[in-house]
Amino acid sequence: TKTISKCYVQVTGMTCASCVANIERNLRREDGIHSILVALMAGKAEVRYNPAVIHPSAIAELIRELGFGATVMENCGEGDGILELVVRGMTCASCVHKIESTLMKTNGVLYCSVALATNKAHIKYDPEIIGPRDVIQAIKDLGFATSLVKKDRSASHLDHKQEIRQWKRSFVVSLVFCIPVMGLMIYMMVMDSQLADAHAHHNLSKEEMEALHSSMILEYQLLPGLSVMNFLSFLLCVPVQMFGGWHFYIQAYKALKHKTANMDVLIVLATTIAFAYSFVILLVAMAEKAKVNPVTFFDTPPMLFVFISLGRWLEHVAKGKTSEALARLISLQATEATIVTLGPDNVLLSEEQVDVELVQRGDIVKVIPGGKFPVDGRVIEGHSMVDESLITGEAMPVTKKPGNTVIAGSINQNGSLLISATHVGADTTLSQIVKLVEEAQTSKAPIQQFADKLSGYFVPSIVAVSVVTLFAWIIIGFVDFEIVEKYFLGYNKSISAAEVIIRFAFQASITVLCIACPCSLGLA
Repeated sequence: TKTISKCYVQVTGMTCASCVANIERNLRREDGIHSILVALMAGKAEVRYNPAVIHPSAIAELIRELGFGATVMENCGEGDGILELVVRGMTCASCVHKIESTLMKTNGVLYCSVALATNKAHIKYDPEIIGPRDVIQAIKDLGFATSLVKKDRSASHLDHKQEIRQWKRSFVVSLVFCIPVMGLMIYMMVMDSQLADAHAHHNLSKEEMEALHSSMILEYQLLPGLSVMNFLSFLLCVPVQMFGGWHFYIQAYKALKHKTANMDVLIVLATTIAFAYSFVILLVAMAEKAKVNPVTFFDTPPMLFVFISLGRWLEHVAKGKTSEALARLISLQATEATIVTLGPDNVLLSEEQVDVELVQRGDIVKVIPGGKFPVDGRVIEGHSMVDESLITGEAMPVTKKPGNTVIAGSINQNGSLLISATHVGADTTLSQIVKLVEEAQTSKAPIQQFADKLSGYFVPSIVAVSVVTLFAWIIIGFVDFEIVEKYFLGYNKSISAAEVIIRFAFQASITVLCIACPCSLGLA
């Protein structure tokens, strides 16, 4: 049978369910990966893989190539104790061999690998037999200085502050430019409807209508073919396209590089095409010195970006709330412990401050009044009241006397206690709760998996539909021009039939793209 190992990868930069689907779909194809489960909230991927074929670092690299940030999380070993140490003073390969062979001979050490280049040692041990301090001592006895690799206790990967700021900025920029564009649009609509009324009641000729039309302030031409309306819309649209859409462009580029299409691709496609098409049409109109102003879509990008960046911003705020709960739980853990050595009749011989990660099963830990319990354990000596509200929700302190159990993270109130450590590291109640919360966020509802699958097919199919629309209208137009004439508003006789058809077809296909963007928001 092939051995299957499990590793956890911390993933940053995921925004919605389709990112999750994207990572899962692409990694399942790789050799040596058996299964992968990605947690959007916890920002964590759990991968079962065959260590003979692929390494965790290679898995993280694969995720990075998809355009996300990824680092392997070392501290997620199950059952076995895992120790990451920095070893100083190694000079050559024989030092490495010396450390490895000595440790492998030590009872309770299951696996040991030392890297000379990075000065790191990776050790697996059985916590029943041996503990991290014994391992460190064994290396020190060989004449090398060693210390723990500092773990990131701040749960900074659960912090969405930066993303919240980024999307808020994106939203504000888009909004500032979107309001005037919408104002212009509404004004035009009102004016157009008034014109239509005038036309209906007074039976004006086409020439008089055009004269009326161009007398409107916004339709006034600065240059032949360039109206005030189009010029203003263009000016307002450029900053949104540049600054509001910056993050979308980056993400879309990364997605396309890997031949996947996500939401960002759709948004970028719709806005870029609308912008580019409008810009080209303006240039053509100016070159032709057109009497009638062309219909442009400069109002599309700002409005799309406003809605979508608002959606992303709210989404990150919501994620931040859930993750904040996790971060708060993690922050309840104590960082240091006072370990004491007892002589006969429980006489204190010595005490030392150590990192919580260095506490071993069976250690005697002293907890002073007001201190946090660093590990789960059993009281050996002392009487005290303990505030366990973080686990039980019970506001009244609980009495503790020898023989009672205490929970890591709870607060000792009035007496000094000596406890014997029973659960340390990842086995403490608090760590387990944190793990459960993370796992609860990892597991997906069946409907969610279905939505993820759909969103993978959604983007390509929308693009296909809009291309079909484009060609369909071009064909319809050339076969039966009356239909286009009927639906194409603002059509004037001064331009050729072919151009009318192409403009109309473009308008229809861009509309399909733009309308599809909010649907994908709904999916997400």
